[in-house]
Amino acid sequence: MKHVKFADKSLLMDDETADRLLEYAQVLADTSHADSVSLRAISPDGNTIEGRFLLNSASVMLVESTNSEVNPPDNAEAVKYMTERIRALKSPPVAQPEAESPDTDDLASWEQDMRA
Repeated sequence: MKHVKFADKSLLMDDETADRLLEYAQVLADTSHADSVSLRAISPDGNTIEGRFLLNSASVMLVESTNSEVNPPDNAEAVKYMTERIRALKSPPVAQPEAESPDTDDLASWEQDMRA
């Protein structure tokens, strides 16, 4: 369990979610991107909440350990999303050439049709 301090809020969430959120924020800042992520967490009053984090190069966040043994809410889908986005931003897909180039006869026929 970790404390995530974001703006003036301190929320509790599981280690994997907190670590992935910090990593995603760093990758977004490094690549000049922004995104928002909805996560479930435990608020200071003990309630389970859903918060939306706006992540960009100006985001300020602190993730710190805690000795709390409270069961954190599940964020599996959000962790999967952030992991996929991190991978895509760190290793963007390479452009591939088309399998077939257009037939020049087809191109000439198309140009004639356009003139008609």
